[in-house]
Amino acid sequence: MCRVTPPGYVHEYGESSAIRTRSLYPALTSPEGRRANSAAAIIGVVSARHFVKYTFLKLDPAWRRLADEQREQDKREFIAACEDFADGHMLQSFSLVGTRGDAELMLLAEAENLDRIHEFHVVLSQSGLMKWAEIAHSFLGMRKSSEYSEDERTVSRAFRGKYVFVYPFVKSREWYALPADERWRIMQGHIEVGREYPGVDNHTAYSFGLDDQEFVVAFDTDDVGTFLDLVQRLRTTEASRFTVRDTPSFTCLAMSLERALNALDGEPIALTSTLPGL
Repeated sequence: MCRVTPPGYVHEYGESSAIRTRSLYPALTSPEGRRANSAAAIIGVVSARHFVKYTFLKLDPAWRRLADEQREQDKREFIAACEDFADGHMLQSFSLVGTRGDAELMLLAEAENLDRIHEFHVVLSQSGLMKWAEIAHSFLGMRKSSEYSEDERTVSRAFRGKYVFVYPFVKSREWYALPADERWRIMQGHIEVGREYPGVDNHTAYSFGLDDQEFVVAFDTDDVGTFLDLVQRLRTTEASRFTVRDTPSFTCLAMSLERALNALDGEPIALTSTLPGL
């Protein structure tokens, strides 16, 4: 794939993992190198649990009044930045046009370290589209196995449903003060309710100390009504009493990046992207 970044941008980390490694770590035979080698080993352990970043964007209405050619160029630069990141990392796009008033586009990015997440947003910010956009909401989390379930959650897993629902989640301090076996008992009832709705898949990321929330909770499904019923049922569980915050809640439509971008101005501009459509 030919990767094209926004005009004027030069990759700080180079064009390949080999170049990035040489630039980040000195020769491993030096004292500095040995320390870097030790740090790299630690990074390798952490990398087993990927970082997950939800970015919600809102466009300035003035962007829609620009000439067609300019808007098309802005979209192409945005896609180029996304393709650059998606070459080796998971990236999915979603539209919120019609479902929220404060966000129109959501990107889900997943990477093995924060440096790659950072670089992606640096490149993205230099696209023409981002000059007219604001990040309305942003949630950072990390994959981690649950202490209450044997479900595998450390492996990168894309959303597969037509609809995705995302919200930040915070529990009360009283919850963490409970004995571990009591918390486990309460959560089993909560989990059993979720299993009654197999058509709704849960994707929870952990944010303790990384962001304002404790969790980023996300679900995907092909049936919006089933998700609504599930959330209503979960309100009746014992675990729900310990919820402090679970808003704002975002209803997202999964779609290709081209379609999500074209929804921003209603212009069906034909774009070519290697990102997989959903």
